[in-house]
Amino acid sequence: MPIIPTLYYCYDAYCGWCYGFSPVIKKISETYQDRLVFDVISGGMLVSENPPHIGGMARYIAGAYKNVETLTGVEFGKDYLWHVLNPELSDWHPDSEKPAIALSVLKDLKPEQAVWFAADLQYSLYYEGRDLCDDEAYRHLTLKYGLDIIDFYARLKSPAYKEKAHYDFAICKQLQISGFPSVFLQTAEQKFYLIARGYTSYDDVKTRIDQVLAEATAAAVS
Repeated sequence: MPIIPTLYYCYDAYCGWCYGFSPVIKKISETYQDRLVFDVISGGMLVSENPPHIGGMARYIAGAYKNVETLTGVEFGKDYLWHVLNPELSDWHPDSEKPAIALSVLKDLKPEQAVWFAADLQYSLYYEGRDLCDDEAYRHLTLKYGLDIIDFYARLKSPAYKEKAHYDFAICKQLQISGFPSVFLQTAEQKFYLIARGYTSYDDVKTRIDQVLAEATAAAVS
């Protein structure tokens, strides 16, 4: 039985280039919502039993975020940048696990909203300056997505959803992801196509998707 073509968006909530790519992947989701299934896979870019303080990466981010803004057009908010520019005053210890768990919860409840939820997680971090390691960082999103708050937080603390998040991390390793964002398109059980690695414009992503879908259609009728 033929599968519905599925687009896999491999990202990490703490990936600045994924934040820059968010407008692209949201537009792609709108363009192909009737032709593709979308799945967002958390990469586990920053995972540690003892997450390091933001001070260790602050100098790098202070230079790199400007490149993301210039190339992609997104804006990093002053509340986020305060932690980057004043790391000695920040209490942040970035870790990818909790936002990955939150995404796993959303994918179970409203999988069709995964692309948008992932983008909102990054907006919450990079523009609004919310600490994604703090449970309270997700409260406004439960309201936006119509989720029961008590149920959401119960799932957020559930070992089952932690396991789902780490399963996503394992998938990214299996796909040998060398950088985020990465986008793959599956058109058959054993056919995966790399659509994008690193930031890629909407036009380039769309062109590649259209090429792969055309090839898959031609193969199906030949």
